[in-house]
Formats: sequence, structure tokens, C-alpha cells
Amino acid sequence: MQPRRYVMDKSTFDKCSFSLVCATDIEEKLLDTLLLNFGDEVFFSLPTFSHGTAGGLLNPLEQVLGRSRSVYVQILLTKAESESLQQLLHADFAGTGIRYWVSPISLEGELA
Repeated sequence: MQPRRYVMDKSTFDKCSFSLVCATDIEEKLLDTLLLNFGDEVFFSLPTFSHGTAGGLLNPLEQVLGRSRSVYVQILLTKAESESLQQLLHADFAGTGIRYWVSPISLEGELA
């Protein structure tokens, strides 16, 4: 049995995982923004539910259920791109309730 081969990106240690959760009504604007500004990067978007959202942001049904429909987006960026995305979010999405967090990536690869 031959060992598995994979391609490792040596610049991985400069990369981070930028995660966002947003309301469904701004999903398309956010995805368009990511495609226009970071179209060369791989990113994912998934429908999800948010729990613990401020009550004023929930419709009556969501208040009863205790959750709201949301979209989870994750994109791999360099640290410089991450800072650029943060600035873009603050400029273009202020007041929308987008939540985000950034985590360092210690390894990235693609099975070949």
C-alpha cells in the first residue's frame, strides 16, 4: 500500500479562517462582496440557525423558537486580506448584525 500524497501550501502559516454569521436577508449582498473582493479564495456558505440572537432582531416566530435562520460563511484568507475584509464589513455592513471571528490556520492542503 502506497502512502497517501497531498500538496501542502507552505504559506499556510500566514493564513486564517474568517467565519461570519449573517441574516438571510443580506446573504446575497455579502456573498457578492466576497466574490468581487476575494474571488480567488475558496469559501463556503451554509444555511444555519443562530441561537442567542438579540430579541429585537427576531420576528415573533423566531422569538418563540429561540433561534433565527442565518447563513454561515467561512473563507480562508491571508492575515492582510482578513484585515481588509474587516474594514470592508465595518464600512459596508454596519448595523446589519453580522457576527465574525478569525482563527489561525496551522495547516492547509489538498489531496492530490
